[in-house]
Amino acid sequence: MRGWDQFLWVIYPYVVLTVFVGGHLYRIHIHPYSWTSRSSELLEKRWLRWGSPLFHWGILAVFLGHVAGLLVPKSVHEAFGLSDTVYHFLAVTAGGVAGLAAAIGAILLLVRRVGVPRVRRTSRTGDFVAIALVCLVILSGLWATLWNGLGHADFDYRETIGPWLRGVLTFQPDATRMAAVPLPFKVHVLAALGLFAVWPFTRLVHVFSLPLAYLWRSYVLYRRRQSRAVVKP
Repeated sequence: MRGWDQFLWVIYPYVVLTVFVGGHLYRIHIHPYSWTSRSSELLEKRWLRWGSPLFHWGILAVFLGHVAGLLVPKSVHEAFGLSDTVYHFLAVTAGGVAGLAAAIGAILLLVRRVGVPRVRRTSRTGDFVAIALVCLVILSGLWATLWNGLGHADFDYRETIGPWLRGVLTFQPDATRMAAVPLPFKVHVLAALGLFAVWPFTRLVHVFSLPLAYLWRSYVLYRRRQSRAVVKP
């Protein structure tokens, strides 16, 4: 095992994890009022109307697919009777469709961010970095999915990347798991780590600000104020 591999698949992930957690804690405690999505909806809606739904729904499906494929062991899939052939078909087709939707949405949002003067002038450096990295992660993921779907079905990331990722999260990293991983998947993983490293310092923090309290908050009652006529005797 070369020292470079040890850095990429053991040291670098923990550096990213430290920055990711520490950066969020620092921002919420030191700069709480900067914790915002910095919405630019009022500045431009035509591109946003198409780009935002495609990106958000697509990336949600991609995220759930990654959880099922990487964090859930292959043995669990087999216990539920999910064969390698069926899993591979679902991963390529469903994952490809979701990834394509997310990619189209992300590219539209990138074009909007750069091409619309009003949006561009109100954007910060972190906004451009975040959307550019998001596009890189999604496109590299599509590259890996396409590569795996065109005659490379013998590669199963559930036996390599999945155990490596679970090992990192349980503080038992094993860089040898990534030795045989094809280049498209390595690029995708490294791009994702880069995105997580800059995440706490961009508008992406709004992902952790879902308004869940609205689900159980009390109703707000609105009553119309009516003037009463004064009746004179």
